[in-house]
Amino acid sequence: MFDVTAFQTGALAFLLAFVTAGIFTLAFKVIYQWITPYRERDLIRAGNTAAAIALAGALIGYVLPLASALSHTVSLLEFAAWATLAGVIQIVAFTAVRLIALPDVKARIEAGEVSIGVYLAGVSIAVGLLNAACMTA
Repeated sequence: MFDVTAFQTGALAFLLAFVTAGIFTLAFKVIYQWITPYRERDLIRAGNTAAAIALAGALIGYVLPLASALSHTVSLLEFAAWATLAGVIQIVAFTAVRLIALPDVKARIEAGEVSIGVYLAGVSIAVGLLNAACMTA
């Protein structure tokens, strides 16, 4: 039999978690776009596929550990701590790639080099998967 009270309690918890995760995702996106040396918004609006792929990969790489944190934490405060750490790790990873492996990333993304967008997306997703896996303990 359908338990309306249990559903309402669960639905409220779901909505709170979903909204909180959405806010963290939006904050990550804003911060990530602020630290990149190119302007994703303008590039994507102009049809730059490389910028779109790189940003999409960063977002996927960030929400993977958020999903893990939602599954493994017991409070919103604990979730917020893991979400913050996940964002820091993604930004550090991008910065390391930019400074060490791809010092010309700005020019290549702005030129629309899809291979660089795919590479950046791959790195972000790989970091996100590792990040998510480490949150299971």
